[in-house]
Amino acid sequence: VQLQASGGGSVLPGGSLRLSCAVSGIIVRINVMGWYRQAPGRQRELVARISMMEITNYADSVKGRFTISRDNAKNTVYLQMDSLKPEDTGVYYCNIIGDTRSWGQGTQVTVSS
Repeated sequence: VQLQASGGGSVLPGGSLRLSCAVSGIIVRINVMGWYRQAPGRQRELVARISMMEITNYADSVKGRFTISRDNAKNTVYLQMDSLKPEDTGVYYCNIIGDTRSWGQGTQVTVSS
């Protein structure tokens, strides 16, 4: 299984980014997928998840600003991040909920003025 996160970058507060997670080795639509982030000096935390029925859940800190989605044809999971704040800074990863695989390098998101 490979989970390749991309799309990070440096943005100003209030900006937007769209992260992508290209998945191979499993079928995303029959798994519960999640986006995680690890801020400097902090533990990795789950920020968004999408179920097989496309039910989504979010951490309180990102609710209303982040949107998780998936493209079954591309076997890819996305995280649209709007109204970004400095506290959203960190390395973002995707993984399978309940069947964690190698984390890989993730994608760096930096929100700073």
